[in-house]
Amino acid sequence: MFLEIHQLHKHFETAQGPLVVLQDINLGVQQGEFVCALGASGSGKSTLLRQIAGLDQPTAGQVRLQGRLVRGPGPDRGMVFQHYTLYPWMTVQQNTEFGLKLQGVPKTIRREQASYFLKVVGLTAYAHLLPKQLSGGMKQRVAIARALASEPKVLLLDEPFGALDIHTREAMHEFMLDLWQNTGLTIFMITHDVEEAVFLANRIFALGSRPGTVRQVITVNLPHRHRGIKRHASFHDYRDELMDLLRQHGQEALVGL
Repeated sequence: MFLEIHQLHKHFETAQGPLVVLQDINLGVQQGEFVCALGASGSGKSTLLRQIAGLDQPTAGQVRLQGRLVRGPGPDRGMVFQHYTLYPWMTVQQNTEFGLKLQGVPKTIRREQASYFLKVVGLTAYAHLLPKQLSGGMKQRVAIARALASEPKVLLLDEPFGALDIHTREAMHEFMLDLWQNTGLTIFMITHDVEEAVFLANRIFALGSRPGTVRQVITVNLPHRHRGIKRHASFHDYRDELMDLLRQHGQEALVGL
């Protein structure tokens, strides 16, 4: 298994005692898959992604990438957050090079790599601009280019389109599909948006809440993914199944409060 999460458990200490956020998470991702962890607020999505990124350590259990135990952050995992996290005083080119600079990559090589990935995301002509001169979708593409520049083995997406307007978000969905299909990159994304998950992912891990657990794994088989697929009956079937599942587990969580 390319990415494997085994018996992962995470709790935080509070004044009222341990708060269990994730419990008995077991999942695997094959190389080249685009998967989504889908769940409502309180399902532990972001906490799960932080465990994979190595930004936080599990209370119990483990995360392995290509058989190696994840103990901290590393260039083998590129991460893109919901908010653009670009440095406003740096140009698009400089922002894209920044991770490589931290790794000690020589200036000429990092410039070449950053320029290549700016071309991949369609922003070569904007390399000299500052973030304030870009639209929201363009800023997020810079963040994606920066993550790709380190040539990670897996790209981690933390609700990266949540702050965008609906038209820009739909354009970014199509951009991400093209990027995935053209690169064969392994992508692990978290979202609360059911339609976003169905449109993008080939597998969806539906999370329950309080504590976060994997309630169901759904394989999505849709023909010729493009914006028009959202009018297809099979798209509606997947969406309705997931909506019912999240609604059911949301009600169970409320009963347990």
